[in-house]
Amino acid sequence: MVANRVKEIWAEGGTVCNGWLAIPNAVPAEFMAHQGWDSITIDMQHGLVELSDTLSMLQALSTTDVMPIVRVNWNEPAPIMKALDMGAMGIICPMINSREECERFVGACRYAPDGYRSVGPVRAALAYGGDYIPTANKSILTMAMIETKQAVERLDEILTTPGLDSIYVGPSDLSVSYGHSAGFDPKTPEVLDAIHKIAEAAKKHGIGAGIHTGSVAYGLEMVEAGYRFITFLSELRLMSWAAKNMTIAFKAGKPAPNAP
Repeated sequence: MVANRVKEIWAEGGTVCNGWLAIPNAVPAEFMAHQGWDSITIDMQHGLVELSDTLSMLQALSTTDVMPIVRVNWNEPAPIMKALDMGAMGIICPMINSREECERFVGACRYAPDGYRSVGPVRAALAYGGDYIPTANKSILTMAMIETKQAVERLDEILTTPGLDSIYVGPSDLSVSYGHSAGFDPKTPEVLDAIHKIAEAAKKHGIGAGIHTGSVAYGLEMVEAGYRFITFLSELRLMSWAAKNMTIAFKAGKPAPNAP
């Protein structure tokens, strides 16, 4: 079984730099895989990716040793198990608001006796070796999304779920849940306080904490706050951002610093 690099980085005391894929195509996935990310997440929830797109994208990621993760669209066993059988080494599950919901999520990622994942890894066994089944429970990363006020209030019960490796903050939903505007890198005191509280609770329970960010500056702030899994935008947003800055600079006749 291939070791999970995310778990290795955490064991070494480091921070994971995570890429994000929203475009349902293997070509941008392959290009992103070669850009130095520690892990890359295929987004089946808010990205444009369907389950039918995921297989070829996972194959594209496997051209490097980047750790492939899938964010499923909801806390349902079928897409979770299917993504794992295709070769995902980790699952991010949205909208986990209770211990019961978290147990259902983690159980779908683990073979018996630790869970209820059905045996039939198909491509995963091909990609990761003949010992996949006996080692998968320890290797697969489980990451529950904390993105509501309700989840923050129930943090301790969620974080004590057996088999849960980590949590992941969705800043837009968290902000909206507290009655504020959606967006990356929230600075509203109430939301920022919740973000810090989540990191502190995760550390107390020995759970890895991740968050989606819109800038390197905010990402570094989150590392200082205790987060050890930092996502930056997505390939779609990065492409749009670079293209927009280039056209603005060209039309203004003032090349941006470090522009190609």
